[in-house]
Amino acid sequence: MKQKNSSLATNRKARYDYSVTETFEAGLVLLGTEIKSIREGKISISEGYIYIKNNEAWLENANIPTYSPAGELNQHDPYRSKKLLLTKKQINYIKSEIEKSGYSAIPLKIYIKNRVAKLLLGLGKGKRQYDKREVIKKRDSNRTIERAMKKKLSDFQK
Repeated sequence: MKQKNSSLATNRKARYDYSVTETFEAGLVLLGTEIKSIREGKISISEGYIYIKNNEAWLENANIPTYSPAGELNQHDPYRSKKLLLTKKQINYIKSEIEKSGYSAIPLKIYIKNRVAKLLLGLGKGKRQYDKREVIKKRDSNRTIERAMKKKLSDFQK
């Protein structure tokens, strides 16, 4: 029986702060208590970031709280660095984009795929303040247009 992708944590602020151009799927190297906490949905990646060291990709500052049924001795550090499983080609590409183009690698979503925890990471440039204001204005104008159309439609049906 195939299991569908179940999203456990999303970084909603990432798409607002960055214009994401490419995404990659990476596996995570986790401890037993970490995967149990993740399956319960207890994870936060909003402050997380990705860096490359010694041709290995790492997820830093992602909070996975301790798994309480495991007891005191078997616990993990909630802010431990997690190694990302990517191909050498992907790591080299991400590293070159970060160094030459001023891109950032940011975690977008953590989900379970076929009983394995996966991380969707994005490669993007940071937005400037006026870009963010434009997005807010566009969203507000679309909302008012939708409201007006809904009102016209309800008046028309009466």
